Amino acid sequence: MTTESNRSEEQAAVFAFLEDPKTHGGDTVRRLDTHAAAVFLAGDRALKVKRAVRFPFLDYSTLDKRKAACAAEIEVNRPFAPDIYRGIVPITREADGQFAVGGSGSPVEWAVEMVRFDEDQTLDHIADRGGLDAVLSAKLAVAVAAMHARSARVAAAPWLAALEDYVGHNTAAFRERAALFPAERAAALDRNSRAMLVRLAPLLRMRGEAGFVRRGHGDLHLGNIAVLDGEPVAFDAIEFDPLVASGDVLYDLAFLLMDLIERGLHGAANIVLNGYFAGTRDDADYDGLAALPLFMSLRAAIRAKVTAARIDQAAESARRNIERSAARYFEIAQSLLAPRPATVVCTAGLSGTGKSVLARSLAPCLLPAPGAIVLRSDAERKAMYGMAETSRLPPDAYRAEVSERLYAALYGKAHRIARAGFSVIVDAVFVKAAERQAIDDAARAAGARFHGLFLTADLATRVGRIGGRGPDASDADAAVARMQEDFATGDITWARVDASGTAAETLARARTQLSAAALR
Repeated sequence: MTTESNRSEEQAAVFAFLEDPKTHGGDTVRRLDTHAAAVFLAGDRALKVKRAVRFPFLDYSTLDKRKAACAAEIEVNRPFAPDIYRGIVPITREADGQFAVGGSGSPVEWAVEMVRFDEDQTLDHIADRGGLDAVLSAKLAVAVAAMHARSARVAAAPWLAALEDYVGHNTAAFRERAALFPAERAAALDRNSRAMLVRLAPLLRMRGEAGFVRRGHGDLHLGNIAVLDGEPVAFDAIEFDPLVASGDVLYDLAFLLMDLIERGLHGAANIVLNGYFAGTRDDADYDGLAALPLFMSLRAAIRAKVTAARIDQAAESARRNIERSAARYFEIAQSLLAPRPATVVCTAGLSGTGKSVLARSLAPCLLPAPGAIVLRSDAERKAMYGMAETSRLPPDAYRAEVSERLYAALYGKAHRIARAGFSVIVDAVFVKAAERQAIDDAARAAGARFHGLFLTADLATRVGRIGGRGPDASDADAAVARMQEDFATGDITWARVDASGTAAETLARARTQLSAAALR
């Protein structure tokens, strides 16, 4: 009879074989371990072996189950990363008793064979080096939106039913480690999570019926995204349970956002959030924002539980760091559920005052995490015509009636986002008093705080900035800037912000005009 101890010893022998440079023609071997797999990197190849383990959420305890899991990993991941996943390969015991990779003997183990990429080019390592900049973050948003667009729709009911189970499993794990996760705080997290689930149930059912529940990645954190030829590519999607890999697309996105927040990368998280919504171009996703705090909190709680599970198997010297990490995720899970009233901010002013720069800089600063959705009038106008942001519109696109439709759309979207409990920044000229009153009314109708900021700068500064722009959504040029000097703005009751200095100075001045409760 094969015991768990025997399985462990047999697999340890296979791991030693795969860790031996002679197995790979003398190439240096780098080994990476997780709770469920061991990966052996040598030359241009990576071999990933499932551990002979059984957890409540996966079972790799037999060779047949590990082979099936390897095959499932190939099937699931090829749509996300077709250039990485090659196939499955047996580790065999040959007639002479020696192991071989892909030999003719009896299989004693199975491995996922992958093309090796630079392991230092996963986003967790890039982030650790400070390399996750705005450009890469924007590419990441586009990649995730495209990935979700390709993902297959699945039945929503099983996943919706599982959400309550996820909360219960987390709470049970926290109770087992009361010294790490205080009982009263674990109980509060359980209570608040369940209450939010009840409140969100109609929305989640509606989103399920609309096709937002799909077979996604399931484990979309920075360590599972590599940069290949300058583009982010997700790999290592969950294969062991279709239910665990499925969910609302925003639940999939929530893992990535939570991971960025945990690392203190609030700017990157906000760029990903905004880029994702810009990529989907589906206004119904704005309603789903109401569920994002719960989704991120649940992801953080699961991460806390899984991290804590590593403590008992870790070396004594590593346990304290693991405990700190688990406690950090637990803290984030709680903070993400804390009530944060939505705020609507308008960055207004004539062309060249730096409205869009301020909006992008201010967005990560607003609560709730990961910051505000930015609605830029120039980009929205291009979208109305189905044109790329940097394409130039004809003069007819700036007729008064078109602008009226544009502003009405901005009011509606801002109201929808704020009603979902998220903050929003509307970036537009807002030269007319009626426009300013309408956005104020939309914010208040949604129960949100409102702050209107009217940026000012002299004509020479504005013209200089416009002339220095690269490709941009704004079609304004120096002639437009000069013409705007004659605009009749009426009585501006919004806070005036001197925007003649640097972007950092303008941001600092803008922050002083906002409610402290609205800011991170």
